[in-house]
Amino acid sequence: MMKHVLVTGGAGFIGSNFVRYLLRVEPDVQIINLDALTYAGSLENLQGLPHERHVFVHGNITDRTLVTELFEKYQIDTVVHFAAESHVDRSILGPAPFIETNIVGTFTLLDVAREKWAGRQDVRFHHVSTDEVYGTLAPDAPPFSETTPYDPRSPYSASKASSDHLVRAYWHTYGLPVSLTNCSNNYGPYQFPEKLIPLMILNALQGRPLPVYGDGQQIRDWLYVEDHCEGIYRVLRSGQEGETYNIGGGNQPTNLEIVQRICALLDELAPAGAPHDRLITFVQDRPGHDRRYAMDTRKMQTELGWQPHESLESGLRRTVQWYLEHLDWVAAVTRKSDFKDWLTANYDQRERKQQ
Repeated sequence: MMKHVLVTGGAGFIGSNFVRYLLRVEPDVQIINLDALTYAGSLENLQGLPHERHVFVHGNITDRTLVTELFEKYQIDTVVHFAAESHVDRSILGPAPFIETNIVGTFTLLDVAREKWAGRQDVRFHHVSTDEVYGTLAPDAPPFSETTPYDPRSPYSASKASSDHLVRAYWHTYGLPVSLTNCSNNYGPYQFPEKLIPLMILNALQGRPLPVYGDGQQIRDWLYVEDHCEGIYRVLRSGQEGETYNIGGGNQPTNLEIVQRICALLDELAPAGAPHDRLITFVQDRPGHDRRYAMDTRKMQTELGWQPHESLESGLRRTVQWYLEHLDWVAAVTRKSDFKDWLTANYDQRERKQQ
Protein backbone atom coordinates (compact mmCIF):
# COMPACT_ATOMS: atom_id res chain seq x y z
CA MET A 1 0.00 0.00 0.00
CA MET A 2 2.58 2.54 1.20
CA LYS A 3 0.08 5.30 1.93
CA HIS A 4 0.91 6.06 5.58
CA VAL A 5 4.62 5.53 6.18
CA LEU A 6 6.33 5.64 9.57
CA VAL A 7 9.96 6.65 9.06
CA THR A 8 12.06 6.25 12.19
CA GLY A 9 15.16 8.40 12.51
CA GLY A 10 13.85 10.61 9.73
CA ALA A 11 15.62 13.71 11.05
CA GLY A 12 19.01 12.05 10.71
CA PHE A 13 21.32 11.88 7.72
CA ILE A 14 19.99 8.97 5.63
CA GLY A 15 16.49 9.22 7.07
CA SER A 16 15.99 12.86 6.10
CA ASN A 17 17.32 12.19 2.60
CA PHE A 18 14.88 9.30 2.28
CA VAL A 19 11.97 11.44 3.48
CA ARG A 20 12.75 14.00 0.78
CA TYR A 21 13.14 11.26 -1.84
CA LEU A 22 9.87 9.50 -0.96
CA LEU A 23 7.87 12.74 -0.93
CA ARG A 24 9.21 13.43 -4.40
CA VAL A 25 8.50 10.04 -5.99
CA GLU A 26 5.23 9.23 -4.17
CA PRO A 27 2.95 12.28 -4.49
CA ASP A 28 0.12 10.74 -2.41
CA VAL A 29 2.12 9.32 0.48
CA GLN A 30 1.91 10.68 4.03
CA ILE A 31 5.06 10.38 6.15
CA ILE A 32 5.06 10.21 9.93
CA ASN A 33 8.62 11.02 10.97
CA LEU A 34 9.58 9.77 14.45
CA ASP A 35 12.94 10.96 15.73
CA ALA A 36 14.43 11.41 19.20
CA LEU A 37 16.55 14.35 18.00
CA THR A 38 19.74 13.09 19.59
CA TYR A 39 22.98 14.80 18.58
CA ALA A 40 22.92 13.55 14.97
CA GLY A 41 19.25 14.28 14.27
CA SER A 42 18.09 17.83 13.66
CA LEU A 43 15.02 19.70 12.51
CA GLU A 44 17.47 21.65 10.34
CA ASN A 45 17.47 18.57 8.09
CA LEU A 46 13.73 18.89 7.49
CA GLN A 47 13.44 22.53 6.50
CA GLY A 48 11.02 23.20 3.66
CA LEU A 49 9.09 19.93 3.76
CA PRO A 50 5.31 20.10 3.06
CA HIS A 51 3.42 20.06 6.38
CA GLU A 52 0.32 18.48 4.87
CA ARG A 53 2.27 15.36 3.84
CA HIS A 54 4.99 15.24 6.49
CA VAL A 55 4.24 15.01 10.22
CA PHE A 56 7.18 15.23 12.59
CA VAL A 57 6.92 13.55 15.99
CA HIS A 58 9.60 14.06 18.62
CA GLY A 59 9.94 10.78 20.47
CA ASN A 60 11.91 7.60 21.06
CA ILE A 61 11.41 4.28 19.31
CA THR A 62 11.73 2.54 22.69
CA ASP A 63 8.51 4.26 23.86
CA ARG A 64 5.95 1.53 23.18
CA THR A 65 2.98 3.69 24.16
CA LEU A 66 3.97 6.38 21.68
CA VAL A 67 4.71 3.92 18.87
CA THR A 68 1.33 2.25 19.43
CA GLU A 69 -0.46 5.60 19.32
CA LEU A 70 1.22 6.47 16.02
CA PHE A 71 0.21 3.16 14.43
CA GLU A 72 -3.38 3.71 15.50
CA LYS A 73 -3.74 7.43 14.82
CA TYR A 74 -2.15 7.42 11.37
CA GLN A 75 -3.12 3.89 10.23
CA ILE A 76 0.51 3.04 9.50
CA ASP A 77 0.93 0.51 6.68
CA THR A 78 4.69 0.80 6.12
CA VAL A 79 7.64 1.20 8.48
CA VAL A 80 11.05 2.26 7.20
CA HIS A 81 13.36 1.87 10.16
CA PHE A 82 16.51 4.03 10.06
CA ALA A 83 16.70 5.08 13.72
CA ALA A 84 20.00 3.88 15.17
CA GLU A 85 23.09 4.91 16.99
CA SER A 86 25.60 4.47 14.20
CA HIS A 87 29.11 5.72 14.91
CA VAL A 88 31.71 3.06 15.70
CA ASP A 89 33.97 5.40 17.69
CA ARG A 90 31.08 6.50 19.89
CA SER A 91 30.11 2.85 20.48
CA ILE A 92 33.64 2.18 21.71
CA LEU A 93 33.55 5.14 24.10
CA GLY A 94 30.05 4.31 25.37
CA PRO A 95 28.15 1.23 24.10
CA ALA A 96 24.99 1.47 26.25
CA PRO A 97 22.95 3.78 23.95
CA PHE A 98 23.67 1.42 21.03
CA ILE A 99 22.15 -1.52 22.89
CA GLU A 100 19.11 0.52 23.95
CA THR A 101 18.30 2.12 20.60
CA ASN A 102 19.46 -0.48 18.10
CA ILE A 103 18.23 -3.60 19.90
CA VAL A 104 15.48 -2.58 22.34
CA GLY A 105 14.14 0.08 19.98
CA THR A 106 13.94 -2.33 17.05
CA PHE A 107 12.21 -4.91 19.24
CA THR A 108 9.63 -2.32 20.32
CA LEU A 109 8.81 -1.37 16.73
CA LEU A 110 8.60 -5.00 15.61
CA ASP A 111 6.34 -6.00 18.47
CA VAL A 112 3.92 -3.13 17.96
CA ALA A 113 3.82 -3.89 14.23
CA ARG A 114 3.12 -7.56 14.99
CA GLU A 115 0.24 -6.57 17.26
CA LYS A 116 -1.31 -3.95 14.98
CA TRP A 117 -0.81 -5.79 11.68
CA ALA A 118 -1.95 -9.25 12.81
CA GLY A 119 -3.06 -11.23 9.77
CA ARG A 120 -2.30 -8.46 7.23
CA GLN A 121 -0.15 -8.95 4.14
CA ASP A 122 -0.62 -5.47 2.61
CA VAL A 123 2.00 -3.99 4.97
CA ARG A 124 5.78 -3.93 5.17
CA PHE A 125 8.39 -3.45 7.88
CA HIS A 126 11.66 -2.47 6.22
CA HIS A 127 14.82 -2.53 8.30
CA VAL A 128 17.92 -0.56 7.25
CA SER A 129 21.19 -2.16 8.31
CA THR A 130 24.90 -1.99 7.51
CA ASP A 131 27.68 -3.97 5.87
CA GLU A 132 29.58 -3.83 9.16
CA VAL A 133 27.57 -6.78 10.51
CA TYR A 134 29.60 -9.01 8.17
CA GLY A 135 32.90 -8.16 9.81
CA THR A 136 36.09 -7.60 7.84
CA LEU A 137 37.43 -8.93 4.52
CA ALA A 138 40.90 -10.13 3.62
CA PRO A 139 42.49 -8.28 0.68
CA ASP A 140 41.69 -11.05 -1.81
CA ALA A 141 38.36 -12.20 -0.34
CA PRO A 142 35.16 -11.94 -2.40
CA PRO A 143 32.74 -9.12 -1.50
CA PHE A 144 30.04 -9.53 1.11
CA SER A 145 26.90 -11.19 -0.24
CA GLU A 146 23.49 -11.57 1.37
CA THR A 147 24.53 -15.01 2.62
CA THR A 148 27.87 -14.00 4.16
CA PRO A 149 27.96 -15.16 7.82
CA TYR A 150 27.74 -12.40 10.40
CA ASP A 151 30.95 -11.50 12.24
CA PRO A 152 30.50 -8.08 13.93
CA ARG A 153 33.62 -6.55 15.52
CA SER A 154 32.41 -3.43 17.39
CA PRO A 155 29.58 -2.67 19.84
CA TYR A 156 27.89 -0.76 17.00
CA SER A 157 28.01 -3.58 14.46
CA ALA A 158 27.08 -6.16 17.12
CA SER A 159 23.99 -4.15 18.03
CA LYS A 160 22.98 -3.86 14.37
CA ALA A 161 23.54 -7.59 13.85
CA SER A 162 21.27 -8.25 16.82
CA SER A 163 18.55 -6.06 15.35
CA ASP A 164 18.84 -7.84 11.98
CA HIS A 165 18.33 -11.18 13.72
CA LEU A 166 15.25 -9.85 15.51
CA VAL A 167 13.71 -8.68 12.24
CA ARG A 168 14.23 -12.07 10.62
CA ALA A 169 12.90 -13.82 13.73
CA TYR A 170 9.65 -11.86 13.49
CA TRP A 171 9.35 -12.92 9.85
CA HIS A 172 9.95 -16.60 10.56
CA THR A 173 8.06 -16.83 13.85
CA TYR A 174 5.12 -14.48 13.38
CA GLY A 175 4.91 -14.04 9.63
CA LEU A 176 5.47 -10.29 9.91
CA PRO A 177 6.07 -8.97 6.35
CA VAL A 178 9.63 -7.67 6.50
CA SER A 179 12.53 -6.80 4.23
CA LEU A 180 16.11 -5.80 5.02
CA THR A 181 18.87 -3.87 3.32
CA ASN A 182 22.52 -3.84 4.31
CA CYS A 183 24.26 -0.77 2.93
CA SER A 184 27.86 0.31 2.60
CA ASN A 185 29.28 3.64 3.84
CA ASN A 186 26.91 6.47 2.92
CA TYR A 187 27.94 10.03 2.16
CA GLY A 188 26.23 13.16 0.86
CA PRO A 189 24.12 16.11 2.05
CA TYR A 190 23.02 16.43 5.69
CA GLN A 191 25.60 13.99 7.09
CA PHE A 192 26.56 14.96 10.63
CA PRO A 193 30.20 16.15 10.67
CA GLU A 194 31.51 13.36 12.91
CA LYS A 195 31.75 10.99 9.92
CA LEU A 196 34.86 10.79 7.74
CA ILE A 197 33.89 12.75 4.63
CA PRO A 198 32.19 15.79 6.20
CA LEU A 199 34.78 15.87 9.00
CA MET A 200 37.60 16.06 6.46
CA ILE A 201 35.81 18.75 4.44
CA LEU A 202 35.16 20.96 7.44
CA ASN A 203 38.52 20.45 9.13
CA ALA A 204 40.26 21.33 5.87
CA LEU A 205 38.22 24.51 5.47
CA GLN A 206 39.26 25.53 9.00
CA GLY A 207 42.92 24.62 8.48
CA ARG A 208 42.68 21.90 11.13
CA PRO A 209 44.48 18.54 11.01
CA LEU A 210 42.86 15.81 8.91
CA PRO A 211 43.14 12.76 11.22
CA VAL A 212 43.64 9.48 9.34
CA TYR A 213 43.56 6.30 11.40
CA GLY A 214 46.58 4.00 11.29
CA ASP A 215 48.12 3.81 7.82
CA GLY A 216 44.93 4.95 6.07
CA GLN A 217 44.75 1.77 4.00
CA GLN A 218 41.36 0.65 5.31
CA ILE A 219 39.07 -0.03 2.35
CA ARG A 220 35.40 0.94 2.22
CA ASP A 221 32.65 0.87 -0.39
CA TRP A 222 31.17 4.39 -0.66
CA LEU A 223 27.50 4.90 -1.55
CA TYR A 224 25.97 8.28 -2.40
CA VAL A 225 22.97 8.70 -0.12
CA GLU A 226 20.36 9.37 -2.82
CA ASP A 227 21.38 6.17 -4.61
CA HIS A 228 20.79 4.38 -1.30
CA CYS A 229 17.35 5.98 -0.98
CA GLU A 230 16.38 4.80 -4.46
CA GLY A 231 17.56 1.30 -3.59
CA ILE A 232 15.40 1.18 -0.47
CA TYR A 233 12.43 2.45 -2.45
CA ARG A 234 12.85 -0.32 -5.02
CA VAL A 235 12.96 -2.93 -2.25
CA LEU A 236 9.78 -1.49 -0.75
CA ARG A 237 8.01 -1.54 -4.11
CA SER A 238 9.30 -4.77 -5.63
CA GLY A 239 11.48 -6.62 -3.13
CA GLN A 240 10.45 -10.01 -1.81
CA GLU A 241 9.15 -10.36 1.75
CA GLY A 242 11.66 -11.87 4.13
CA GLU A 243 14.58 -11.12 1.81
CA THR A 244 17.80 -9.20 2.37
CA TYR A 245 19.39 -6.96 -0.28
CA ASN A 246 22.91 -5.51 -0.23
CA ILE A 247 23.21 -1.92 -1.49
CA GLY A 248 26.67 -0.58 -2.29
CA GLY A 249 28.44 1.99 -4.41
CA GLY A 250 30.66 -0.39 -6.36
CA ASN A 251 34.06 1.03 -5.41
CA GLN A 252 36.91 0.20 -3.03
CA PRO A 253 39.17 3.19 -2.34
CA THR A 254 41.28 3.37 0.79
CA ASN A 255 40.39 5.92 3.44
CA LEU A 256 43.58 7.80 2.60
CA GLU A 257 42.51 8.01 -1.06
CA ILE A 258 39.16 9.46 0.01
CA VAL A 259 40.87 12.16 2.06
CA GLN A 260 43.25 12.95 -0.78
CA ARG A 261 40.37 13.26 -3.25
CA ILE A 262 38.57 15.64 -0.90
CA CYS A 263 41.72 17.74 -0.60
CA ALA A 264 42.04 17.91 -4.38
CA LEU A 265 38.42 19.01 -4.76
CA LEU A 266 38.88 21.70 -2.10
CA ASP A 267 42.05 22.89 -3.81
CA GLU A 268 39.87 23.46 -6.88
CA LEU A 269 36.64 24.73 -5.26
CA ALA A 270 37.95 26.53 -2.15
CA PRO A 271 41.69 27.19 -2.62
CA ALA A 272 43.55 28.09 0.57
CA GLY A 273 46.90 29.27 -0.81
CA ALA A 274 48.52 25.90 -0.12
CA PRO A 275 47.46 22.31 -0.87
CA HIS A 276 44.93 20.99 1.64
CA ASP A 277 46.66 17.61 1.80
CA ARG A 278 49.41 19.23 3.90
CA LEU A 279 46.91 18.88 6.79
CA ILE A 280 46.75 15.07 6.62
CA THR A 281 47.83 13.66 9.98
CA PHE A 282 48.15 9.95 10.75
CA VAL A 283 46.88 9.06 14.22
CA GLN A 284 46.56 5.97 16.37
CA ASP A 285 44.13 3.47 14.87
CA ARG A 286 40.76 2.70 16.44
CA PRO A 287 40.49 -0.60 18.38
CA GLY A 288 39.18 -3.50 16.27
CA HIS A 289 39.21 -1.43 13.09
CA ASP A 290 37.85 -3.54 10.21
CA ARG A 291 40.35 -3.58 7.35
CA ARG A 292 38.16 -3.95 4.28
CA TYR A 293 34.50 -3.90 3.27
CA ALA A 294 33.15 -4.65 -0.21
CA MET A 295 29.59 -5.33 -1.36
CA ASP A 296 28.21 -7.75 -3.92
CA THR A 297 25.11 -5.93 -5.24
CA ARG A 298 24.15 -8.37 -8.01
CA LYS A 299 20.89 -9.28 -6.27
CA MET A 300 19.77 -5.64 -6.34
CA GLN A 301 20.79 -5.39 -10.00
CA THR A 302 19.24 -8.62 -11.27
CA GLU A 303 16.02 -8.70 -9.21
CA LEU A 304 15.24 -4.98 -8.94
CA GLY A 305 17.18 -3.34 -11.77
CA TRP A 306 19.01 -1.01 -9.38
CA GLN A 307 22.51 0.36 -9.72
CA PRO A 308 24.07 3.58 -8.40
CA HIS A 309 23.80 6.69 -10.55
CA GLU A 310 26.71 8.51 -8.93
CA SER A 311 30.32 7.49 -9.35
CA LEU A 312 32.66 8.15 -6.45
CA GLU A 313 34.08 11.12 -8.36
CA SER A 314 30.71 12.73 -9.13
CA GLY A 315 29.26 11.97 -5.70
CA LEU A 316 32.24 13.45 -3.85
CA ARG A 317 32.09 16.58 -5.99
CA ARG A 318 28.39 17.03 -5.25
CA THR A 319 29.03 16.46 -1.55
CA VAL A 320 31.90 18.95 -1.25
CA GLN A 321 29.88 21.55 -3.13
CA TRP A 322 26.88 20.98 -0.86
CA TYR A 323 28.91 21.55 2.31
CA LEU A 324 30.55 24.66 0.85
CA GLU A 325 27.08 26.03 0.12
CA HIS A 326 25.57 25.05 3.50
CA LEU A 327 28.02 26.21 6.13
CA ASP A 328 25.07 27.77 7.98
CA TRP A 329 23.59 24.28 8.33
CA VAL A 330 26.92 23.01 9.68
CA ALA A 331 27.03 25.79 12.26
CA ALA A 332 23.45 25.10 13.35
CA VAL A 333 23.74 21.33 13.81
CA THR A 334 27.12 21.39 15.53
CA ARG A 335 26.11 24.20 17.88
CA LYS A 336 23.20 22.15 19.24
CA SER A 337 25.22 19.01 19.96
CA ASP A 338 28.21 17.68 21.89
CA PHE A 339 30.26 17.79 18.70
CA LYS A 340 33.24 19.75 20.02
CA ASP A 341 33.43 17.68 23.21
CA TRP A 342 33.28 14.48 21.17
CA LEU A 343 36.07 15.62 18.85
CA THR A 344 38.24 16.31 21.89
CA ALA A 345 37.45 12.94 23.49
CA ASN A 346 37.98 10.93 20.31
CA TYR A 347 40.87 12.64 18.53
CA ASP A 348 42.88 14.89 20.82
CA GLN A 349 44.32 12.06 22.88
CA ARG A 350 45.31 9.91 19.90
CA GLU A 351 49.02 9.50 19.34
CA ARG A 352 50.19 11.14 16.12
CA LYS A 353 52.30 9.00 13.85
CA GLN A 354 55.02 9.87 11.38
CA GLN A 355 53.65 10.41 7.86
